[in-house]
Amino acid sequence: MKSRGNADSLEAAIGDRIAGRRGPPPEMDLPRYAVDRAAHRLRGVPFVESPNCDARPDADDISLLVVHAISLPPNQFGGPWVERLFTNRLDPAAHPYFETIKGLKVSAHLLIDRGGRVAQYVPFHMRAWHAGESCFDGRRRCNDFSIGIELEGCDEQPFAAVQYTRLAQVAGALMAAYPAIRPARIVGHSDIAPGRKTDPGPHFDWTRFIYGLEYPR
Repeated sequence: MKSRGNADSLEAAIGDRIAGRRGPPPEMDLPRYAVDRAAHRLRGVPFVESPNCDARPDADDISLLVVHAISLPPNQFGGPWVERLFTNRLDPAAHPYFETIKGLKVSAHLLIDRGGRVAQYVPFHMRAWHAGESCFDGRRRCNDFSIGIELEGCDEQPFAAVQYTRLAQVAGALMAAYPAIRPARIVGHSDIAPGRKTDPGPHFDWTRFIYGLEYPR
């Protein structure tokens, strides 16, 4: 498992980006996403409301970004299944695996699919149910203070180039809107739930992602 903390060159990448020594690679072509702070939604992306959320203990405490990976059925991409899971409309009869997660109530704030399409399911000031039992920097219950982004992907296959592009764009917009989120506070699910979760998995290139970030300094 390759976690954020074990990526040897990650801290150097962060330092280079902060010092302005290296910008995003040419293919990033970053159009500017922005967060509507009144609605706590990402402008220009579809919003599909998930019932799997509730109020944060402190709506102003948004200070962590968690990167996940999801595929339904496992290791398969495409189809409506992730959205149906997030909206409690997943038919257990549609695939044998779905019967094993029947009744599961989860969500993420955002999903980035293999084609780079972004969708939002929970407003950012609300608590999405994405991290589960978790701990960051000695603080438990990461759902309380984090934003969760799911990438359509798995441990066995590389992510699409466009997913890195979109993730960098979206993360930059979130960092501008919620300045307590800094590069050092962007983690994988495996970093906050070690031994329980492996995503975003060994194929996620943290250095590539960090180099692509555009954020206020």
